[in-house]
Amino acid sequence: MELKGYKVLAFVDEEFEDLEMWYPVLRLQEAGAQVDLAGPQSGRVYHGKYGVPLTTGYSFEELKSDDYIGLYVPGGWAPDKLRRYADVIRLTQEFHRDEKPIAHICHAGWVLASAKICKGYTMTSTPGIKDDLENAGAIWVDQEVVVDRNIVSGRRPPDLPAFTKAFVDVLAQKLNNN
Repeated sequence: MELKGYKVLAFVDEEFEDLEMWYPVLRLQEAGAQVDLAGPQSGRVYHGKYGVPLTTGYSFEELKSDDYIGLYVPGGWAPDKLRRYADVIRLTQEFHRDEKPIAHICHAGWVLASAKICKGYTMTSTPGIKDDLENAGAIWVDQEVVVDRNIVSGRRPPDLPAFTKAFVDVLAQKLNNN
């Protein structure tokens, strides 16, 4: 249990990609991490693109990045909503400023682009947002997972095993270096 006793924050809004939310959350929990689900409202049920529900424990505005070792942003249509919240941008920028691991998959790169933290990073995503990431200054590549410093990126649900393993490894490495 390499992440036992540590917390990871995961952003939530309507129409997250169900597998991209649950696979990493469950894997992080298996590694011992507590995963806090945060959305626009605390205690609200949000639904994935395929209808799988989850209930948030926190709202974005009540959180501090100092309480977490890493940030996870799932894909789906939720990232297009998430990037519009000032507290999502604030938290994402704080994680990045502190060089804490940030993982994003599929369309979730939109959040990092809106947070203006992509410049000079090599990233992957669904090809549909390749232009958005490049316009935000990222170097886009078509690979199942890319790790560049503190940012872990993945393409799509079939890449979840490699992507999630890389995120857990980066979190564990960050803890070992501190």
